Amino acid sequence: MRRSRFIFIVILALGALSVSGDLHAQQAKPSGDAAKPAAPTQEANSATAYSGMYAFLKEGEFVQVTVEDAGRVTGFVSRFGDEDGGQGAFLDQFFKSGKLEGNKLSFTTQTVRGLAFEFKGTVERGEGKNPGDEAYFVLKGTLTENMSDVNNNAANQKVTSHSQEVVFKMFPQDAAPAPGK
Repeated sequence: MRRSRFIFIVILALGALSVSGDLHAQQAKPSGDAAKPAAPTQEANSATAYSGMYAFLKEGEFVQVTVEDAGRVTGFVSRFGDEDGGQGAFLDQFFKSGKLEGNKLSFTTQTVRGLAFEFKGTVERGEGKNPGDEAYFVLKGTLTENMSDVNNNAANQKVTSHSQEVVFKMFPQDAAPAPGK
């Protein structure tokens, strides 16, 4: 009788521990509402995936786009100077402003040697099959070149604008570190 009573107490104790463990595990699980904020994190991660180097107007030119917190975008255009502005020399034009809302991207560069660029468009999936492939993302939209007459003072400056539809392909990237590093 003592032995069966002991076994019964052990079984009850193990059962109580098991139920207590289940209750503790249930309390540790997030509720359905707490699991929902994962979507903005996933969206933020995909937005930062848009960061990278994209082809620009001519071969050898590029635009660097960096997506930061809250859709703030920084970067620069690196292009060849034209006849009037240092032919053959590379000119870097940093973004004066830039933002990303969802997949809608816009940026304006600072004016360098009388020329500023304004881009309004979208970031879309391109023909690249895997992240890191060339053209995995593309920038599609309207690029406006604003050329100001640098020979006149600010009050008399004339600005000539030229817009064109563009598609800038993302340059290929190393998707994974080299083995052994």
